[in-house]
Amino acid sequence: MQVDVQTLIILAALGATLLVVILAMTRGSRERAEQGAKMQQLGEIAQNLAHAQTSLAGRMEQAQADSNQRLDSLSKRLGDGLTQQTATTGQTLKVLHERLAVIDTAQKNITDLSQQMVGLQDILSNKQARGAFGEIQLNDLVISALPASAYEMQVTLSNGKRVDCLLKLPNPPGSIAIDSKFPLESYEALRNAETDAEKTQAGRAFSSAVLKHVKDISERYILPGETSESALMFLPSEAVYAELHANFRNVVEEGFRRRVWIVSPTTLMATLNTVRAILRDVHMREQADVIQDEVRKMLEDVGRLDDRVDKLQTHFDQAHRDIRDIRISTDKVTKRGSRIDALQLGEDEESPDKLLAPAKTTAS
Repeated sequence: MQVDVQTLIILAALGATLLVVILAMTRGSRERAEQGAKMQQLGEIAQNLAHAQTSLAGRMEQAQADSNQRLDSLSKRLGDGLTQQTATTGQTLKVLHERLAVIDTAQKNITDLSQQMVGLQDILSNKQARGAFGEIQLNDLVISALPASAYEMQVTLSNGKRVDCLLKLPNPPGSIAIDSKFPLESYEALRNAETDAEKTQAGRAFSSAVLKHVKDISERYILPGETSESALMFLPSEAVYAELHANFRNVVEEGFRRRVWIVSPTTLMATLNTVRAILRDVHMREQADVIQDEVRKMLEDVGRLDDRVDKLQTHFDQAHRDIRDIRISTDKVTKRGSRIDALQLGEDEESPDKLLAPAKTTAS
């Protein structure tokens, strides 16, 4: 029994070994088959990879060519752009250089103007120089608006006072005095005032300065029988004139009461234009007698011309009658000539007896 058991064990072991071998062989053949299939798939994959590599190589070449073409185009555009940008930059630099030259010129002009402004400020800071500045401006305005015979500068009146300008107008209104005043200090103090107290004090000072000028002009340059009943105070600054009329109406009204009219360069020019129109009207009136005399002489000439035209018309009528009489005579002569011509033509065709009768008739 023990032998049988061992035999069975051996047989079982052999069977198991055989089964393992068979399974191993079966698995090996299946693996070989699978490996064959895989090798075939790998071959197909390799072939597909070869085709894909070929296609990829073509695409790579085309992409390289496209890239090279795009790079060339981009390089050309960059070159053209750089060239144009260089030209534009050069033009811009040229314009910039010109503008810098203009700016340098303007800066020089500003420097000169600043120096002139400093000089003007120095002039205006001096009362005498400021007075001369106003007189020169007044002189320029008067010269540009009126003829030389209509004004006189720096005139000494009968009271010994010298006025800057005297407009020579006929009575009425008579000669009008113009005096230049420039209350610059009080005006600048008013402009520079910051607090209400400073503005009030500066306003009073400005008002007092202008009123003093108005009073002086009224007392010095309005002389009965020598000048008109009013005078002009010339302010050579539109800003001072505007400030006065805007915020100091009482000063202007005081000037009205004293018959002193405050004018600026603009309003003075309007006044001078009115004066010029008045002078022109006066001149026309002065020439009215001369014009009337010339018109009377012209009417006499027209009367003589009318008489001579009548005489010429009489001569024309007589000549017309003479021409008519001459025409009648020429018609008679023509008719008689025609008759004579007819008699001469009839001598070849008619008898002498027939020719005698018309001849006798004609004679009768």
